Amino acid sequence: MKKHNFSAGPCILPQEVLKKASEAVINFNGLDLSLIEISHRSKDFIAVMDKAQELALEHLGLQNKGFKALFLQGGASSQFLNVAYNLLNKKAAYLNTGTWSSKAIKEAKLFGEVVEVASSKDANFNYIPKGYSIPSDIDYFHCTSNNTIFGTQLKEFPEVSAPLVCDMSSDIFSRVLDFSKFDIIYAGAQKNMGPAGTTLVVVKEAILGKIERAIPSMLDYRVHAEKDSMFNTPPVFAVYVSMLTLQWLKDLGGVSEIEKRNNAKAALIYNEIDRNPLFKGFAAKEDRSTMNATFNLVDEEAHKATFDALAKEAGLSGINGHRSVGGYRASMYNALPIESVQALVDVMQALEKQA
Repeated sequence: MKKHNFSAGPCILPQEVLKKASEAVINFNGLDLSLIEISHRSKDFIAVMDKAQELALEHLGLQNKGFKALFLQGGASSQFLNVAYNLLNKKAAYLNTGTWSSKAIKEAKLFGEVVEVASSKDANFNYIPKGYSIPSDIDYFHCTSNNTIFGTQLKEFPEVSAPLVCDMSSDIFSRVLDFSKFDIIYAGAQKNMGPAGTTLVVVKEAILGKIERAIPSMLDYRVHAEKDSMFNTPPVFAVYVSMLTLQWLKDLGGVSEIEKRNNAKAALIYNEIDRNPLFKGFAAKEDRSTMNATFNLVDEEAHKATFDALAKEAGLSGINGHRSVGGYRASMYNALPIESVQALVDVMQALEKQA
């Protein structure tokens, strides 16, 4: 039976990518050696890294615009620390829209003053704050574009005079934006790009080297930029699968094409959540994420057991909501086909008929 993978991350990847990756683990580039046992300094893997970096910048429209694409380790959680290490002299401003931005704020406070310009914590992060003001005397402004746990997403980004930093871990490469307005974009690979193990950091080189503290080499963006992500042994498998996924996206028609598909998937599930009297959405309608639809049963006691059984029978996997929200969450990353979303909608409608 086909499984419909709604996992929030690590998440679904294209089947053709998984097939190519599995072959490379056995025999990479006809070398009769595995991808994961050859030297990362070999011409075969350097070509992989170069292509991954090239494709990342191409999809973001940042080629030849003074940006470097870095494939690093430690997850986006390490970037909470690295951003502040590399940019924070005295004061930074943060928008708090959920668990991950809260953690980023905690790390930044180790290095200087942090101004929390707005927060949606008062409503368990079910909306994106608006109408806030950003101080002018800051080293940078930080936001999180999509909130995986709570199912909210920034639809617009503020104009700021300071560098703009964004954690795009769960919606990078999913929609068209003017990425040139950002100075640092970072994203764990395990949502829209590849397996867990590498983190993409796209950084405008001109903003680096302006802080007063000494930075350890492994945490210094300039070191990784100078070494083309080869300062230490990179996570070769995660980078390779990310490269394959970025090429898959290019072959589909790029970010503009995947955005159309993602919007269609989101419309399908949200229309059913709003139509079906047995369900209610968690996130504010104007802030709903196209990547993560969060919803609850109106009467969980009456219908949860039946709904869960129907979902299992239909092969739906990974739809349980995060413990801080409860209910259900349908993560609809780039590689999830609309047929899987339709399968979820069919189960929701089947529950309605049985109720």
